[in-house]
Amino acid sequence: MPLQKTELRKLQDFLRQSFGNESIRVGLSPQNVEQADVSLGERRIGGLEVDDEDGDRSFAFEMKIPVGRETLQEYLRMLFENDRLKIMARGRKTDSVELNCGEDFLGVISADDAKGKSFTLQMAILDFDLEEF
Repeated sequence: MPLQKTELRKLQDFLRQSFGNESIRVGLSPQNVEQADVSLGERRIGGLEVDDEDGDRSFAFEMKIPVGRETLQEYLRMLFENDRLKIMARGRKTDSVELNCGEDFLGVISADDAKGKSFTLQMAILDFDLEEF
């Protein structure tokens, strides 16, 4: 089922609150009505895809991060203008880290290559996450 205007607004508000940045915009993708583009100002930073499987509606936000592990946290803080963003280890996992905003878990950042020169943030957004928006 295509993304609805009310969902786009709620997703935008959710991402703005999660990342602490009011400049985030969410709009329908011109190529697919089940996808949305996520922008920060005029720059596209990622995409959202709807998932209707199993009768539950959820959304997956994905963002490529073009920096190495040593500058990951600094890059994200500068990008979103939010010093509360922090990278946390994932226990025994060495190929990925968690992204938090303060104490709130946002998503998982995984290495795109073995050398850790680029990463991808993946964030699951469930329909009930949007209820307060």
